[in-house]
Amino acid sequence: MIKLFGYWRSTAAYRVRIALNFKQVSYENLSIHLVKDGGQQHTPEYRELNPQGLVPLLIDNDLKLSQSSAIIEYIDEKYSDPPLLDVDLTLRARIRSFCQTIACDIHPLNNLRILKYLAGDLNVSDESKTTWYAHWIIEGFTAIERQLEQNQSTEFCFANKMTMADLFLIPQVYNASRFNVDLEKFPRIRSINDHCCQLSYFADAAPENQPDANQ
Repeated sequence: MIKLFGYWRSTAAYRVRIALNFKQVSYENLSIHLVKDGGQQHTPEYRELNPQGLVPLLIDNDLKLSQSSAIIEYIDEKYSDPPLLDVDLTLRARIRSFCQTIACDIHPLNNLRILKYLAGDLNVSDESKTTWYAHWIIEGFTAIERQLEQNQSTEFCFANKMTMADLFLIPQVYNASRFNVDLEKFPRIRSINDHCCQLSYFADAAPENQPDANQ
């Protein structure tokens, strides 16, 4: 059975959980608590599995794979039906570009280790840290909202069908809401989020529904 090492609030692990649920792939959900005991990702045992000390990490037989984009594309290729990337070359490229906007330009600036570094090593106040977080969310979501308007899709990000783009958007919206970012100016994002969150493979992957939630 596939093993997924993650943390309930990790947006990157959240993406992978949605993918596995969508593909109806059974997996063992293993918690690496990023806060407890100084962060379980720093233990020698986990560093042996993943030298970066990050989540998610997927283990499938002899394969150890980190980075959510790579994991999701591996899952999509191994379990090809239903697909998460369109058969059309142009649309596949656009979906990947959308995902990278979140994975490379929004998420890294707002993940836990960056926020901890701002507060700890740089002595940034909670108010300034919150301002930092909201700035990068709003800047990224402004661009994404315009792209979604051009797509003319209201239920999913592309072509009104589930794709890898939705796996990246919904966890990022969850995180933005958690930090009380005002999403009033992003009706397309909110509409897609509302629709997706009603679907079982999103709901079952939601942070609050994970075994390690609030532990």
